[in-house]
Amino acid sequence: MRRNYATAQNTGTDPIQCDATAIHTAPSGARAYVLLDGIGRSDEVREWTITAARRLARAASRRADAESGLRHVYQRYAEERAPWGASGMPKAAAVVAVTVPGEGLTVAWCGDSRAYLLQAGISRRLTQDHNKRRVFPPTATSPYGGNRNHITSCLGATYTDDELRNYFGHPAIETTTVDITGPCRLVLASDGAYEPHEDARHDLYTELDDDPLTTVARDFVDLSVSTAIKATHAVDPNDVYADNATVLLADLTP
Repeated sequence: MRRNYATAQNTGTDPIQCDATAIHTAPSGARAYVLLDGIGRSDEVREWTITAARRLARAASRRADAESGLRHVYQRYAEERAPWGASGMPKAAAVVAVTVPGEGLTVAWCGDSRAYLLQAGISRRLTQDHNKRRVFPPTATSPYGGNRNHITSCLGATYTDDELRNYFGHPAIETTTVDITGPCRLVLASDGAYEPHEDARHDLYTELDDDPLTTVARDFVDLSVSTAIKATHAVDPNDVYADNATVLLADLTP
């Protein structure tokens, strides 16, 4: 049976890959798709992020709901770290999507990893970033707004919804539900994957609506990295940079 999903990664110019993906299907048929973008570059962060992605995929599929799964795992990590605090501990931006046979798609996130839905020629973004640019959006006097790379929520933190609402105006975890009315493609992407395309004004539908999935995913992250390197080279030829880039694609039907 043909798999309906594919993932791809490119390490970029970083020394180690700290993004991770995971897919898990529960006995009920509920399937969770997870993408985590580890914060930092170390073996410890890499291993923690891989484990956390698998943990989240299992929790979300068994609960048949993205938000319930993410809240469960978020709270477990928060409780484990509460006596000492989360400073210096591995963390990750997280996004999870869950499909349930005969029901809609649920999506939940904390951080700036994104979910999109491609359908009928349109790329629809499902998530809102948890970062300083959302808190301080661009204005006439500050055209770039806050730092988009300074995230305001993540898996592995100990902040509550109320604390983050007070600090940044959004909860620790947000969620959305989408009705699947026809064939469509789910896209989960780390910031290293989507930002270069967004900055270069590439059309995501054009880049991602093709087959086979494995080739599309690989080409997407490779182009993310080459585009980032080209953009940073134009600013400083001696200091090029491209972040870890990871994407997960899944073809969905009602």
